Amino acid sequence: MTYTALAAVAVVAALVLDRWVARTRLTSTATWWSAYAIIVVFQLLTNGWLTGRGIVRYDPDAILGSGHIVPVGDGRLVYAPVEDLAFGFALVLTTCVAWVWLGRRQDPRLREPGSGTGA
Repeated sequence: MTYTALAAVAVVAALVLDRWVARTRLTSTATWWSAYAIIVVFQLLTNGWLTGRGIVRYDPDAILGSGHIVPVGDGRLVYAPVEDLAFGFALVLTTCVAWVWLGRRQDPRLREPGSGTGA
């Protein structure tokens, strides 16, 4: 499986986890998107540094675009393959979903409204 396919599967899995499995629905809140905007800026800086300098390299057959390292275009954004953004999104969302879900389990007052439990 290519990095592109794995990244796409990871994004779909993270969204399914958020929306229907854990029912945290973080992606439907402005707070989530504001926080993610801050995270993605630093992700781009870090990925750009690592890939732009050739510290991290990708097999051109496993990603969109070619193996040419360019700042924008050819399947890259700030030097990093777009798959890195998708995979990073999935990792951050999954971590936040787990955090919120576990917090709700620990404190019944934070459970989902209408679930029949909590205050």
